[in-house]
Amino acid sequence: MTDLILPEAARSNAWRARALASFKTGDSVFRLMAQLAAITVLLVLGGIIVSLIVGAWPAISTYGFDFLTTQRWAPNARPNPVLGGLGPIYGTLVSSLIALLIAVPVGLGIAIFLTELCPQWLRRPVGVAVELLAGIPSIIYGMWGFFVLGPMLADKIEPAIADAVENIPILSTIFAGPASNLSLFNASLVLAIMILPFVTAIARDVFNTVPPVLKEAAYGLGCTTWEVVRRVVIPYTRVGVIGGIMLALGRALGETMAVTFVIGNSFRISGSIFAPGTTISAAIASEFAESRDLHQSALILLGLLLFVLTFFVLAAARLMLMRLARKQGV
Repeated sequence: MTDLILPEAARSNAWRARALASFKTGDSVFRLMAQLAAITVLLVLGGIIVSLIVGAWPAISTYGFDFLTTQRWAPNARPNPVLGGLGPIYGTLVSSLIALLIAVPVGLGIAIFLTELCPQWLRRPVGVAVELLAGIPSIIYGMWGFFVLGPMLADKIEPAIADAVENIPILSTIFAGPASNLSLFNASLVLAIMILPFVTAIARDVFNTVPPVLKEAAYGLGCTTWEVVRRVVIPYTRVGVIGGIMLALGRALGETMAVTFVIGNSFRISGSIFAPGTTISAAIASEFAESRDLHQSALILLGLLLFVLTFFVLAAARLMLMRLARKQGV
């Protein structure tokens, strides 16, 4: 009897050993594939950086730091081209800032309406409509801005704004005419519409994570809806809200086609946002196909600057989120 049991136990133990060995092999293969995927991302990122530096090196060695402080952009100047990136850098920063100033309050307002005030039957249609804005191709936004939004702003809205602030010292310069179908303001407004779904969707999702007991306790103390949002919802979700805003900012910094349609592609810096301008991505898109030699190198240098600018924006956002999390004891 014992002779029969021992072989059976041995076979069972052998089967378990083989199963454990196969599990261990599969886990090792999975770990290796995950490591290779992570390393591949780093290699691709490093390759992009190296290729940008190599392509931009002729412009870096020729212009140096003056490239960042020179406004003139004259690739056909003789005997040597005069190329400066101040205009595109200025346009990128200003258009993204204006877009955030427009999109963030509107996006947060929509998110608050959907989570706190909207009737249940209306929440899904409004939410889907906002999310559909993120699925529209950027070139469609550009065409709409060029054929519809631009003429409407130039004919009605921009002249009214300019007349309203005509006697106000600083605003009269920022909103100085003449109105134009192609301007920095038009591009900023299109950008604001494009990043609105990102701000709204992320804010709505993080607002839904607020424990209902916190809001019920605030209402029980006699708080109004505005007080609940300001003192409970926003403080509880500020890390997520800031993360969504920074994601929208990264989207605005790199937008190309929609901005190219409506910004005017002028390298000249003007104090008025109603004047034409350009951004880094719009300048590259509009001139790269016809560029060569030093002109092409300068455009690649603009791409490198946009890469660095986006990196620093995302790094600053990450540090801000870490500081907020540390203050909350996380």
